[in-house]
Amino acid sequence: MNSCGCIKPIFVILSVASTPERFKNGGVLKQSQKPSVLHQTLRVLEWDKLCNSVSSFASTSLGRESTRDQLWSLNQTYEESLRLLDETNAALEMHKHGGCVMDFSSIDVLLVKSAIQHARRMLPVDGNEALAIVALLQLAETLQLNLKAAIKEDADWYKRFMPISEVIMELVVNRSLVKSIQQVVDENGSVKDSASSAVKQSRDQVRTLERKLFQLMDSLVRNNANETSSLDVSNVDGRWCLKSGSSVTNLKGLLLSSGSGVGSLIEPLSAVPLNDELQQARALVAKAEADVLLKLTEKMQMDLEDIENLLDSIIQLDVINARATYGLSFGGTCPDLFLAESKNGTSVESGSVKREWTLYLPKAYHPLLVQQHRQNLQKARKDVRFAVSELRRKKLQGEKFNVKEETDINISSLEMQVNRLEQSPPVPVDFFIAQRTRVLVITGPNTGGKTICLKTVGLAALMARSGLHVLASEPVRIPWFDSVFADIGDEQSLSQSLSTFSGHLKQISDIKAQSTNQSLVLLDEVGAGTNPLEGAALGMSLLESFAETGALLTIATTHHSELKTLKYSNNAFENACMEFDEVDLKPTYKILWGIPGRSNAINIAERLGLPEKVLDKARKQYGAASAEINEVIIDMERFKQQFQEHVNESQHYLMLSRNLYEKLLKTKRTLMEHGTNQRYRKTTEVSEAAAVARSLLLKKVRQLRSSGNRPSSPSAVDKSQHESETINQHREEDVKESPSTRVSKDSVKVARQSTSGKRRVPEVGDMVHVPSIGKKATVLKVESSKEQLLVQAGNMKLKLKLTDIET
Repeated sequence: MNSCGCIKPIFVILSVASTPERFKNGGVLKQSQKPSVLHQTLRVLEWDKLCNSVSSFASTSLGRESTRDQLWSLNQTYEESLRLLDETNAALEMHKHGGCVMDFSSIDVLLVKSAIQHARRMLPVDGNEALAIVALLQLAETLQLNLKAAIKEDADWYKRFMPISEVIMELVVNRSLVKSIQQVVDENGSVKDSASSAVKQSRDQVRTLERKLFQLMDSLVRNNANETSSLDVSNVDGRWCLKSGSSVTNLKGLLLSSGSGVGSLIEPLSAVPLNDELQQARALVAKAEADVLLKLTEKMQMDLEDIENLLDSIIQLDVINARATYGLSFGGTCPDLFLAESKNGTSVESGSVKREWTLYLPKAYHPLLVQQHRQNLQKARKDVRFAVSELRRKKLQGEKFNVKEETDINISSLEMQVNRLEQSPPVPVDFFIAQRTRVLVITGPNTGGKTICLKTVGLAALMARSGLHVLASEPVRIPWFDSVFADIGDEQSLSQSLSTFSGHLKQISDIKAQSTNQSLVLLDEVGAGTNPLEGAALGMSLLESFAETGALLTIATTHHSELKTLKYSNNAFENACMEFDEVDLKPTYKILWGIPGRSNAINIAERLGLPEKVLDKARKQYGAASAEINEVIIDMERFKQQFQEHVNESQHYLMLSRNLYEKLLKTKRTLMEHGTNQRYRKTTEVSEAAAVARSLLLKKVRQLRSSGNRPSSPSAVDKSQHESETINQHREEDVKESPSTRVSKDSVKVARQSTSGKRRVPEVGDMVHVPSIGKKATVLKVESSKEQLLVQAGNMKLKLKLTDIET
């Protein structure tokens, strides 16, 4: 991170004036700029087209150029690739938030770059360049305000936007410079009249002279209106003159131009002094405007470094946003990129988590095929809309045409084309390569999709390393490859006098020499182009060499049956084949894992109607052993399909079991919560009932005590006793034998004893019986005047009346 707080860019932002030709023919670098084998690999994988596709999502011209440069460089370390992915993920989070979307289309980075160059050379900036600086500063301020608003809404957004949030928050925005530019430059890029007194005076003078010249020309035109030729006011190089429709005129002045059929341009003598003054006044205006812009440039020079850093950061954010928008547009998935090392020929992940797969790409798409299909579909839909609108236009204009049926047929064919494209999207492929596998051998018919599979894997590896999301379903796990090497297609070289076979061998030799234990190698039709027996032997030897001391992962396609047997003698090999529909005689472009492909040529020929005699002879020459091998492969394919069906069925039942288990757990939790709530409710009801009973009983006890202190008739005591017993009976129905019941009974006893007359007053230290608690207590203090005493029963101290104790 530099002094301004910006992330050090992994790529270099080139100046406009010194930008070399980076791409040629759509984005390919010159061959001398990269080693031949790497350049050839990127060419056959069409990496330049993908770079252009991603860069098209950048909003600025320098952003598009920097995106291509970064993607084409492929010089990232593992840590830098992880950081690029973090940046892409952060930009995607900003898209999901909605309020922090990075849109840089409002700024003209070329004008900003030009303004910086002018300021560095002490040349006055142009008004439009100054406005571009304002737009840049205002955009940076808007980014900061949006980010602060998101953080205020939820502080977690700052971490989710990292490391982009750090870049945005540390952008330096000089608001005083924005204010200074807006004070002197209007929205059209012109210097305002109020910018300085000199500008206002000189422009007033220009307007005055132009008004005088207009009046003069108008009078000259009216005075010469009786002539046969017409006169028009014109302006040539800033000088007012008259244009005559005829080459002959009596008007006195300077003849500026003349010609047959075009008339004459004449500057009247009376207008010459005014035109000279006007030119001088305009020169003063230009000088006054230049002085204003020069002062503005001097203010810019004070913050020139901050402006340059701000431009670099904005372009870097544009590049990050282009990567994120590309992944969002095509439905990419963030890859789980890990670093693998090779020890004793075995692939081992450098992290602490051991993975089952070296490469895991479910439903992976070739990005260029997806892009081409989308473009074709958009074009077809556009053609339908255009045809419909054209037909509607002709009907509204009342045009008569006798080809209505032909027009309807044309629209129907266009709609059918749209339906065909919608129903035939690109077919995804699955790549599940186990950790122990070092070489994958793919077999299958021609045009079956083997080469597309190789290119899909190669592009996915390059995309993950460059910080792009891979066009595949989740989860995606890809090892970090330091290089990707490919030998695909016809590599015949006339300049080096190499045949197709020799060209392949030269390419494979270079790949073998430059690949490391962290490289990905893609070989198409290995061993082809020569005698089948020799080609098969050479192919087997090459693949065994790559398995022992070669790349981290090698994927090869072939037609040689001998290469299919390597799996059964070496655990580092794995077989796969491209599925072929023998009913429709078409490839399905799907990969069948674990089984080799078989020959379909004779069967296809039979279905296409080749004579039976020719087919029988071909089968005899092909050999019974090969036929038996094909039968074994057929059985393996059938067993594989049955096994896959059972696996799918098992997964279905497993998913159902998991759902039932989750429902049972949810029901159990619900029952437990219901039981807890019921127990709590019952306890609460009992507690509330006990509290009510206790309150009523204590109230009645107080009433009985107060009545005991007054002379009362036996009838009154009996009545109180009857009421107390009635209350007790009612409470015992809700609260069985609660402490309140005992309290009420004891209170009744106290009430009965109150009628027996005055008791002996105990003394301090005496032991007394307290009926309300059923315990004996020691008298601590006696207040005879109040007929109260303080007793202690165990750890409790009670203040009681004399009527509450028994001596």
